[in-house]
Amino acid sequence: MSLLPNIVVTGASGRMGQMLIRTVEASGKARISGAVERAGHDWVGKDLGDLVGVARGVTVTDDPLEAFATAQAVLDFTAPAATVEFAALAAQARAVHVIGTTGMEEAHLEKLKAAARHAVIIRAGNMSLGVNLLVQLTRKVAQALDTDWDIEVIEAHHRHKVDAPSGTALMLGEAAAEGRGVALSDVADRGRDGITGAREAGHIGFSAIRGGDIVGEHDVLFAAEGERVILRHVATDRGIFARGALKAALWGQDKGPGEYDMADVLGF
Repeated sequence: MSLLPNIVVTGASGRMGQMLIRTVEASGKARISGAVERAGHDWVGKDLGDLVGVARGVTVTDDPLEAFATAQAVLDFTAPAATVEFAALAAQARAVHVIGTTGMEEAHLEKLKAAARHAVIIRAGNMSLGVNLLVQLTRKVAQALDTDWDIEVIEAHHRHKVDAPSGTALMLGEAAAEGRGVALSDVADRGRDGITGAREAGHIGFSAIRGGDIVGEHDVLFAAEGERVILRHVATDRGIFARGALKAALWGQDKGPGEYDMADVLGF
């Protein structure tokens, strides 16, 4: 029997799913013990070795409960409704649930909170070290600059991304709002079209760009009369998110039930 932690990847056929599988298997720190896809998917019943080239002997299943039963961690970059279902099952299995799913609404978050009473949930809109440093910097700069400085979060992703603003953009917006001591929900400006009137002082704006194969680019713009400060992170390799997710899964192994984020994992 392997002494390495068993990890299950949900949404195994997706770009992130395949990246997660390869990253875990290449790490030497954990092993893939299961892979989950939705019922009726072409991958169900097939061996990962034939599909991804690694983790031979692991059969893709549409039964998450069975897969989670022997897992120490679940890596989940799927969709909000699926993630909520997986959270309850991962909690039942007492597996660390690492969530990179974005587009969550308040109802989804409430269900995750309930699951976290029984198991470790680590959720972040972005798992990379660089982005989480950018979040900390954004909070500090927003704290230092008053509302004479307008804040805009500008993000760019590939054409296939289905949610906007991105989870990372919202993380950055939350950090800016915290730095100013306000609630993002009270000051967010998430769309402009037509005659919108002048920009309101203190608002935090969001702009989303979609095109091509852009992995992820995020700028936080602080603009005042006569000067600008721009904080920027550019991702060129989706592997940074997979490596961060694996780091989170390993970090969570000795933690008590509760909700955590990458700031906890990275010691911020």
